[in-house]
Amino acid sequence: MMKINFNRNRFMMLSLAAALTLGITACSSTGANTNTTTANTVSITSTNSADNQSNNTDSTTAVENTDNAAESTSAAENTADTGTDSSSNNAESTTNSDSTSDSDTEIFSKRDLKQSVDTSSATTITVAGGEDITITEEGIYVITGTASEVTIYVEAAEDAKVQLVLDGANITNSDSPAIYVKTADKVFVTTSSDSSLSVTGSFVADGSTKLDAVIFSKTDLTLNGTATLTINSTGNGITCKDDLKATGGTYNITASGHGLEAKDSLSVSDGTFTISAGKDGIHCVNSDNTSKGSFYSEGGTFNVTAASDGIQATTTILINGGSFTYTSEEGMEATNVTINDGTIMINASDDGINATDESTAYTIAFEMNGGSLTINMGNGDTDAIDSNGDLYINGGTVDITANSAFDFDGEGAITGGTVTVNGSTITEITNQMIGGGKGKRR
Repeated sequence: MMKINFNRNRFMMLSLAAALTLGITACSSTGANTNTTTANTVSITSTNSADNQSNNTDSTTAVENTDNAAESTSAAENTADTGTDSSSNNAESTTNSDSTSDSDTEIFSKRDLKQSVDTSSATTITVAGGEDITITEEGIYVITGTASEVTIYVEAAEDAKVQLVLDGANITNSDSPAIYVKTADKVFVTTSSDSSLSVTGSFVADGSTKLDAVIFSKTDLTLNGTATLTINSTGNGITCKDDLKATGGTYNITASGHGLEAKDSLSVSDGTFTISAGKDGIHCVNSDNTSKGSFYSEGGTFNVTAASDGIQATTTILINGGSFTYTSEEGMEATNVTINDGTIMINASDDGINATDESTAYTIAFEMNGGSLTINMGNGDTDAIDSNGDLYINGGTVDITANSAFDFDGEGAITGGTVTVNGSTITEITNQMIGGGKGKRR
């Protein structure tokens, strides 16, 4: 394994030693104090010999940066309990770029919401074919270049925050993630210039860890930035086994599996997502702890085409804003679905919205308090809104075209808003109970 230390205090000494032993040429730079693997400071000339191979299963180039990132602020923890039960309205949007603090009471930290990054003290890494990269220290890393069979590993301390800035990075792999976060407190994937990441073959497991996504993270992950990231995958597009947040950037995801997968929660403040998925467009399911697995949105634009659900969550789907278009088998499914604002268009062949008993931690209910909801259902034994508990429309605009508009097992009522079913305005809910049923966990 070829390992390069970017410790700032030992940088020049190491560069000379590395030039003698590993075929690394040191060049001077009169620009900003920036660590880089490009010709600005250090140029890697790969020896590609058997002597550089390690007994470790991952043959990697390890990049260590001891410089603390200027933007290393405390990121807010996202609680999976962002939804409320059907008896109360949900809190309004809790954050914006001017007022959000880094306290643990907020969903998004200031760093989550910051779309541009000061890279003057960052480490720049130019990817090269067949050379994996391992990042072990907190810091900001600019990833650039075009290569195949490259995985960027993050194996940092449990309290480390690592920011990967994709600046025209294009990686195509056959069986492994382009980005694999093993350990860290939190990782930011920030787009500064259009980039693309792809996996074209079958994923190979990492021991007992089933790898299944182009970006695979075991820790908290934030997606932000100002450019476009294109992802193509034979599995999932992005998988996060903790809390996933999206606050900016444009994402074009084509995946045979789920488009976005978050085990504990997915929270969105902004961003544009075009997703084509062979399973769920957005998948927030925690089968190990059914008190987690939630989706929250206060903004963003989603255009999702999925073979299964547009969004599936274990606990709650809470929409305080955003624009959503789903063409899928089911539009949205969770234990508790609450819409306070936003614009939602669902074209579904099964239930449009399904509130079902995935979690005992929340009341089974659908509640509409504001926003605009349009549901167009296919023919057959289908329901536009199906709740295995209560169904309340308290405000907003609902426009349904379906054979069966409503199916609920508890209480159902319209207390406000405008509701149109098949072209006619209604003021009372008729429980047709001809379709739907319990949700399906996948």
